[in-house]
Amino acid sequence: MKHLSRRHWLTQTGVAASTLLASCSTTSILKPFGTTSSRLKPDAEAARQAPPVAREFRAAWIATVANIDWPSRKGLSTEAQIAEMRVILDRCVALQFNAVIFQVRTAADAFYASELEPWSEYLTGTQGQAPQPFYDPLAMWIQEAHARGLELHAWFNPFRARQTEGKGAAANHLSRTRPEWVKPYGKQLWIDPGERGAVDHSLAVFTDVVRRYDIDGVHIDDYFYPYPVPHPSNPKQELDFPDTPSWHRYTNAGGLLGRNDWRRNNVDAMVERIHREIHQIKPWIRFGISPFGIGRPDLRPPEIQGLSQYHKLYANVERWMAQGWFDYLVPQLYWPINKREQAFGTLLDYWHRQNTHKRHVWAGLYTSSVPNWPAQEIVSQINTVRQRAPGTGHVHFSMVALSQNRQGLFDTLKNNVYNYPALVPASPWLEKDIPSAPQLEIVEENASQLKIRLLPGSGSKPVARWVLWLRYGNQWYVEIHRNSRLLVNMDRLTAIAAAAVDHVGNESPRSAWVVN
Repeated sequence: MKHLSRRHWLTQTGVAASTLLASCSTTSILKPFGTTSSRLKPDAEAARQAPPVAREFRAAWIATVANIDWPSRKGLSTEAQIAEMRVILDRCVALQFNAVIFQVRTAADAFYASELEPWSEYLTGTQGQAPQPFYDPLAMWIQEAHARGLELHAWFNPFRARQTEGKGAAANHLSRTRPEWVKPYGKQLWIDPGERGAVDHSLAVFTDVVRRYDIDGVHIDDYFYPYPVPHPSNPKQELDFPDTPSWHRYTNAGGLLGRNDWRRNNVDAMVERIHREIHQIKPWIRFGISPFGIGRPDLRPPEIQGLSQYHKLYANVERWMAQGWFDYLVPQLYWPINKREQAFGTLLDYWHRQNTHKRHVWAGLYTSSVPNWPAQEIVSQINTVRQRAPGTGHVHFSMVALSQNRQGLFDTLKNNVYNYPALVPASPWLEKDIPSAPQLEIVEENASQLKIRLLPGSGSKPVARWVLWLRYGNQWYVEIHRNSRLLVNMDRLTAIAAAAVDHVGNESPRSAWVVN
C-alpha cells in the first residue's frame, strides 16, 4: 500500500524533553535575510551547554460519549461548539500538555464527515444529522490543537454499537444496515467481534480517518467484548454474550479453539490488524490502547484482586505486549495509591514488567474521581509515575475535572506539577533516522528584538517541532514550537540553540549561535 505524504508545515507546541546529545553541528550556518546581521555566529560549545529537555507524555481524554467533556450538551450551535473546543484546548496549553486524545467514534457513529457511519447524536441531538452551519469537528479539533502545539490522537471504540437499546438510530447506522452483526447486550447494542465483516467495517472506519485526517495517533479504549451484566432472570449469574451464530460458523468450518479462546483470538486479530494497517498507510502514526488496569490473575502480584479482563473482556493485553502490537499502552489505573488490592504503584510496575518490547507505558489517571478523592491523590500518582518510570507519561480521564478546577486541581497542576515544558517521548522503532541539525535565518532585527526562522538542515527529513534554547546571561530557557518563525527578545541574550524533532519524536543534533 502506498504511503501518503506527510505534512511539512509546523505549528506551535509546548516544551520539550530529550536527552542531551553529545553530537552537535559545527556546519549549520547563519543565513541573513533582509537586514544583514553579524550579531550571531555558530558556536559548538553553546550547543553542548544547552540543558536536556524533559520527555513526558501529558494528555487528557476528551470524551464525547454522553457529552462528558465536549460538547457540553447536545444541540449546541456550531459557534458554541467551536468556542467550547477552544476553551478546552487553551486549558491544555496552560497546563503545558502536549497531546489530547479526542473521541471520534463512540458507538458506530462519527464526529467527522464520514461515508461509512452516521453523524453522532451527541453533536446535534439526532444521529445522522450534520452540524449546522456545517463544519467538520475532527478537522477543526486537529487544526486548533496543532495551532497550539498539541498532538491529536483519534480515539475509537471498536465494538460498541449503541449506548442505549438502539432507539433513534439513523438509517445508515450499522444496527439497521447490518443487523446480523449487532447484538443486544444488557441495555446496549454491541458489534460481534466474531463477525469478520463487522471487524472489516471497523478497520475501514479507522483507516479512512488515517488517510483523510492529519492525526498523530489512533487510540482504542477498554471496550472489547462488553463488561459483564447480570442475567435478567438470575442476578447472581452473568449474561453471556449472544454470539452463537458466529461461534457455530467457526466450529462448523473446522475451528478447534474453545469458545473463550476463540473470543480472545477475535480481539487479538483486531488489535494486530489495526497496528499493521495504519502503519502501512502512515508509518509514523502511533497506535495506542487503553485497557482495564488489572492484569491476568495468573501473572499479576498475589495481593492484586479484581476483574480479569482476560476472562471477562477477552482482552489478552499481555500477549499484545509480547508481540509489540502497539506503540503505547495507557492502562487505566483507576485506584488510589493506598488501596492494597488495586495499588496504583504495584499495577504500574506490573505493566512495565510486561513491556519486553520497550514500547511506551503511560498511566491512565482517574482524575474525574476528584472531589470524591482529594486532589492531592492525583498529584501523588503523577509523582509516583515520575519516580518509578521517569520520562514516560500519563493521561487524565477526563478533561472535565481539570476544566472545573475541582478542589483547585487545575491550579495545583499548573503551578507545581507542569511548571516546565516537555516533549512527547520518542518512538524510534517507527523511524530510526533523525533530522539534520537546523539552520537559522534572520528575518528582521532591531536593538531589542530578533525575528528568526528555523530551517531544516540540508537533506533533512520532515520536521514536526523545533526545540529552542535561549540563554540570557548564564541562564538557559527552553521552548518547544511547531511554528518555525519566532520572535526573540535581545535584551541580555547571549546564545541561541535549536534542534529539530520529527513526527515520532526523534531529535536532531543541536545547532547554536552566540551573540557578539
